[in-house]
Amino acid sequence: MSAKDRRPAGAVAREAAEDAAAQESLREVYAHIMSRAPEHDIDPTLARVQRVLELLGDPQRNYRVVHLTGTNGKSSTARMVERLVREHGLRTGLFTSPHLTSVTERIQVDGEPLSARRFVEVWEDVSPYVGVADRESQEAGGPRLSFFEVLTVMALAAFADAPVDVAVVEVGLGGTWDSTNVVDGEVAVVTPVAHDHERWLGSTLEEIAGNKAGILKEGATAVVAEQEPQVLEVVLDRARQVGARVLREDVDLEVAARHVAVGGQLVDLRTPAALYTEIFLPLHGAHQAHNALLGLAAVEALLGGRALDGGLVETAFADVTSPGRLEVVRSSPPILVDAAHNAAGAEALVAALDEAFDLRHLVGVVSIMADKDAETLLAALEPVLAEVVITRNSSDRSADVTGLAEIAVEVFGEDRVRSTERLDEAIQVATDLAEAADPVGVGTGTGVLVTGSVVTVADARTLLGRR
Repeated sequence: MSAKDRRPAGAVAREAAEDAAAQESLREVYAHIMSRAPEHDIDPTLARVQRVLELLGDPQRNYRVVHLTGTNGKSSTARMVERLVREHGLRTGLFTSPHLTSVTERIQVDGEPLSARRFVEVWEDVSPYVGVADRESQEAGGPRLSFFEVLTVMALAAFADAPVDVAVVEVGLGGTWDSTNVVDGEVAVVTPVAHDHERWLGSTLEEIAGNKAGILKEGATAVVAEQEPQVLEVVLDRARQVGARVLREDVDLEVAARHVAVGGQLVDLRTPAALYTEIFLPLHGAHQAHNALLGLAAVEALLGGRALDGGLVETAFADVTSPGRLEVVRSSPPILVDAAHNAAGAEALVAALDEAFDLRHLVGVVSIMADKDAETLLAALEPVLAEVVITRNSSDRSADVTGLAEIAVEVFGEDRVRSTERLDEAIQVATDLAEAADPVGVGTGTGVLVTGSVVTVADARTLLGRR
């Protein structure tokens, strides 16, 4: 019996009551924050966030920052950076988005999400100052702080209060006008840039890259993934303007070797300081190896450009997780979830599936956001999906099922497409289809893939009991 189990019944009851009260307070705070403009509603100004931070004493200046942007791979790379930094004995803050189960996941200290109680405390600390900035903005004819602006303020304040040594901060959308761009990243990471969020970031790769490159600050080190030529030109031009040092993949950095292993892969990573060999990474796909390369180079740059201790690197990478990224959430038949939400992400997913999983009959459950290029995304998935079930997720931005199913029929053919309005029903339909294709009845070679959006994956993980 553990010490916790031996506590008096009254103490256990009090703790349960306190936890329940904290969860209720968290729901109230989250409802208030959610009542604000959504995180994808970008207003091209940093003034409101800067005003709140000024009132708080500029907490973002109390620690070093690694800032990440790009189209795909930001969250996974951010998690790798945080884990590597923490393995070197430094206290860390991590700010990522969106969340899968609870909003508290977005703000982490030393690898742990804020508790419900702590999240509420941080809100109560910053709320008066948010109110001041809200009133000043509205009096000038502007809006209140948005949902994401409030969360950014909370994260930066929580990191200062902890206090952390290094904050790893992922942009929400874009870069230049993203509310996280109030930080001065000592190291800026630019993951692969592709077409996405065109309504807000621009219709060309050059426009999108220009927005994302806005996180490069004077004197910073920019760690840049392999990019399309027009993207690279924009990023390098921004680096020249601000005097940033650039470390480029395939020039200064390289995934020197990669081999599939049980539960992940073994990678050899070359940086300006060293060649790290046979590092186990418990994530699937070539894209994750390249994310690891960027993360390793970023931490090297942060810690002075020297080679890192190989043992620390091995320990950190072996402990990396990336929930919702080609994650197996149930077996027999296996159900995988992946947050691919654009063509580039879907292509990386398909390559990883072919490499790491032996599934001859895979049934897809797909729900995407209405502003996405559904035809291109579905076309990227078509080669690996025997059948597809179209559905919707819990977001009010979720694409209409009827319209999305019509596009799916054009891509897959009518015989391979099913549809239903509810995600739980879609998962059941897909599971039945997978089991029907398995003559042995033990899940051999068949499975289900849930994908198309982070929200879709988050909903599925909740339905399937993953936290």
